[in-house]
Amino acid sequence: MTTKTVRPRSWMFVPGNKERFLQKAPVSGADGLLFDLEDGVLPAEKAAARPMVAAALKMKTDSLRYVRVNALSTPWLLDDLDAIVVPELQGICLTKVNSADEIAEVSAVLSFLEHKRGIVRGTVRILAAVESARGLINAPSIASAGPRVSGIIFGAEDYALDLGLGARREKEAAELLHGRAAIVGAATAAGIWSVDGVYPNLDDPDALVEDTKQARRLGFTAKSTFNPRQIETINGIFSSQPDEIEYARKVRAAFQEAEARGDASVAVGGQLVDKPILLRALAILETVEA
Repeated sequence: MTTKTVRPRSWMFVPGNKERFLQKAPVSGADGLLFDLEDGVLPAEKAAARPMVAAALKMKTDSLRYVRVNALSTPWLLDDLDAIVVPELQGICLTKVNSADEIAEVSAVLSFLEHKRGIVRGTVRILAAVESARGLINAPSIASAGPRVSGIIFGAEDYALDLGLGARREKEAAELLHGRAAIVGAATAAGIWSVDGVYPNLDDPDALVEDTKQARRLGFTAKSTFNPRQIETINGIFSSQPDEIEYARKVRAAFQEAEARGDASVAVGGQLVDKPILLRALAILETVEA
């Protein structure tokens, strides 16, 4: 199975009970799809949505195929997993994760279902959704809970609810900066993806740009969305920019000349550049040139 990118830039939630959305999702341009069985589907419709999502997983797409399942604390998770653990599934988004123990418990269920269905053990990864203050405090242990964990996604709106914040996001959402930065730190330390939460205002594209730029500056590897109209913006901002690429090439060339002289650092454009900056530049060029 092919995917668009080793490290996805965008993830799109797709309601699992809406056939029209399911059919359009594979060509949405999102690097990762999150077929939704949780908040996007009312309790009365979850049973009908499960086979629809299982069928959608078989559609041809270059996007990663994950399913957002209900939390371990709900009565729906086991039925979700039983329905959607198929060979085409690449991962689940496990919602409202508060501790590493929850990852271990769900991993055991996944191992059982993989064995039962002839799927290589460990195939189904877990994108852990941290959506509470308790989950944030435990984010480092959640991120390193096992080899199945591919990333952490920040459930910003549920986190805001847990903190008792207002219903409307204001400007740069300074009240969420600590939570966002903590997610990035935990994920980076574990060597996994960090996915920012959605920007909820679909009618303010300029604010989406600023919010997405902020997410990238904080160190997130990707951002999530509910709407395909936001994907192009997210993918563009989470891709290496032309000025970044040009500067990275200048750094690489300057260091090659410096090494030939026996120097360990060099000035590029009037700025002193040492090895950590070189390594960041090389990482950008490796991604672009691949």
